[in-house]
Amino acid sequence: MPDFARRWDVLVAGGGNAALSAAISAARAGASVIVAEHAPVPMRGGNSRHTRNLRALHHRPTEVLTDSYLEDEYFDDLIKVTAGRTDEALARMTIRASQTAPEFLKSCGVRFQPSLSGTLSLARTNAFFLGGGKALLNALYREAERLGIAVLYDTEVQHLAIEDGEVGEAIVAHRGFPERIRARTVIAAAGGFQANRGWLGEYWGEAADRFQIRGTPYAQGGVLKDLLAQGAQQVGDPTQFHAVANDARAPMVDGGLAMRLDCVPFSIVVNRDAKRFHDEGEDLWPKRYAIWGRLVAQQPESRAFAITDSQAIQDFLPSVFPPIKAETIGALAVQLGLDPALLEATVGAYNRAVRPGRFRPTELDDCRTEGLSPPKSHWARRIERKPFVAYPLRPGITFTFLGLRVDDHARVLMTNGRASANLFAAGEIMAGNILGQGYLAGFGMTIGTVFGRIAGEEAARLART
Repeated sequence: MPDFARRWDVLVAGGGNAALSAAISAARAGASVIVAEHAPVPMRGGNSRHTRNLRALHHRPTEVLTDSYLEDEYFDDLIKVTAGRTDEALARMTIRASQTAPEFLKSCGVRFQPSLSGTLSLARTNAFFLGGGKALLNALYREAERLGIAVLYDTEVQHLAIEDGEVGEAIVAHRGFPERIRARTVIAAAGGFQANRGWLGEYWGEAADRFQIRGTPYAQGGVLKDLLAQGAQQVGDPTQFHAVANDARAPMVDGGLAMRLDCVPFSIVVNRDAKRFHDEGEDLWPKRYAIWGRLVAQQPESRAFAITDSQAIQDFLPSVFPPIKAETIGALAVQLGLDPALLEATVGAYNRAVRPGRFRPTELDDCRTEGLSPPKSHWARRIERKPFVAYPLRPGITFTFLGLRVDDHARVLMTNGRASANLFAAGEIMAGNILGQGYLAGFGMTIGTVFGRIAGEEAARLART
């Protein structure tokens, strides 16, 4: 039975990578730490359960990364996907600190696999966890246990009582019963509100009921809403989220990474009216895949369909659900519930616009369309080789960008312009400071690890003075 009478140095609200990075860093700095994880043990870890990698700066090849990936290129990649909607100082600080993130995680028992090649195009930029997100979390929780960190499962943080910018105590529901946790400092690392369809519906209406939640169902945004109501500064666009093109046949919640479809660059994508609506080949997939969930969400019934043929099937990661196949485009349209004549016309117009070049699936090649709107800038090949192939798409929501504004010490800023006396934030709950829109593969884990470490060290220092 946890000791609810005790006053802890650090309370961490959340149980994912950012939360554990914070808790471990605080404990290593000599603080007493308690973690409140909303989920039960089998579901612990938030969205980190479904992750695979983090993006890391490096000046030379490492055991798990090829070549080099330097600050200016990293920042340029971020600017492209966010269209400049980022706090440059915080972004560059995060990028620089990412250089030591893999070593920190290794010190916690996390293992990495050798660099990858093939369709992902991430061997130079992203370090992959051996065993994926669950293995990452298991290592972090083992390290937390070794350090004597108290972990409360089935414990929802319902209210952080703030007075004059300082958190006095936390009101929690521990296994269904109300309790209080007192702590000298608090780190909010409880994620966004992507699993709260009611809150999403405030911005997206009934379409929110059709969104697939890729990760944890426990991301209800309770801590975020509570803190915003008490004067924490808001950052990020509430209508923005990291969302991908998911297989429409996937579960509506907790489907994870395996439900993402990577076929878009080698397909054309049409909506329910059999019309294309965006350039499928505008950039390399790791830089642009996260725009497609939002694009699909904006289409009628939040549905779309990737159309390609048998020559492309080896160019992207295989899907969990088998592709839908037919010997003609018209027959494929019937299976998809689309108008055959309209889909045939769309495919025909695309085929006539294709200007062949040298096809290179992992590079920005010169296979493009001409005179077509929207264009296809790269990887444009005629769709003509039987059988024809299709995948139904829905938006798969990963995390929301609305969050808490923080400074470079991970302190939460209040609406009066001052930093909270003892409240810090890390992970998705503050990612909107850096990710104003769009996404860069692996960067969410980078933000969580970097700001988790900062928040843990800063909270421990404050609590121990």
